[in-house]
Amino acid sequence: MDQAQTDKHISLLVADDHAMILDMIELFLSSLPELKVQTAQSLDEALEAVEREGSFDLILLDLHMPGMNGVEGLARAIKANKGHPVAILTGNPTPRNVEDILKAGAAGIVLKTTHMRTLANAIRFMAAGEQYVPHEITVDRSQAHLSAETPLSEKETLVLSYLVEGMPNREIAEALGLAEPTIKMHVRSICGKLGVKNRTQAVIKAKDLGIV
Repeated sequence: MDQAQTDKHISLLVADDHAMILDMIELFLSSLPELKVQTAQSLDEALEAVEREGSFDLILLDLHMPGMNGVEGLARAIKANKGHPVAILTGNPTPRNVEDILKAGAAGIVLKTTHMRTLANAIRFMAAGEQYVPHEITVDRSQAHLSAETPLSEKETLVLSYLVEGMPNREIAEALGLAEPTIKMHVRSICGKLGVKNRTQAVIKAKDLGIV
């Protein structure tokens, strides 16, 4: 990166519905002189900020916050940001999530466990037009061909990713903007397709199959 690029401010929008995570990220990144950071707590808030402020050099979106609905929200943000990079912030993405995110045109994937200094470097990297995928995910993808093909739909895989995190149906419903009975239906379908009796067994079976 040349001096001119180094001196240029990077306008960054970070959107996450977990206030503690958002505050921690904003606190650290705002201390870096080359970054101008704004935050939002939902996809709608993020899109409103883009409409109000214009395109950002980089947008970082929580994959599971309200309004995202998987990669649909990512696609909306990419369109709104008019060619500037949009990346995903997430906890423990499944191989299917990773493939869908990257195919949808994301500038990269940042794990919520990422060290703050690494996060800052990833932001600079993506803002410069590069695609960032952490080492952990690269290793998982290289081994993906060893995994069984998932019998689950994209929506079921998304619900399963929340089950892995131990979230109850009510919280999953809120995160996805769906009714709780709909989540229960998806959980029953997941158990049926995986040949198990309950959500705990579904998580174990899914891990054995390499789905998560």
